[in-house]
Amino acid sequence: MRIFLMLLVSVVIFWSCTQETQNKISRSIQNWTGTNGVVDVISDGKIMYRWVQVDKLSTAMSTGSGAKESRAYRYGYGVMDLNQNFIVDENEKKVYFEVGDFATYVFYESPFPAQ
Repeated sequence: MRIFLMLLVSVVIFWSCTQETQNKISRSIQNWTGTNGVVDVISDGKIMYRWVQVDKLSTAMSTGSGAKESRAYRYGYGVMDLNQNFIVDENEKKVYFEVGDFATYVFYESPFPAQ
């Protein structure tokens, strides 16, 4: 009975939060558990670069002058998929990458399970 009551209270608290708060909670859980994400950088309708096994994209923040302002790029860690087959091959390694504000990119969950 206690477990049911605690579960009920948790659900009521969660649903009473705003949509943005619910999204933040969901992202926090996802950051902890990880995501099998893919980032594609696109130019002229073609995929130029692909990174797989990306946990998240982060927005860089400025460090100077006391103000925390976002920078004009996003960054993350992932395996650069050189042959763009969604599979981590022997010659493909995990790297740090940055994507600028003016780049066309898509971040999505991989359609294939992580290896």
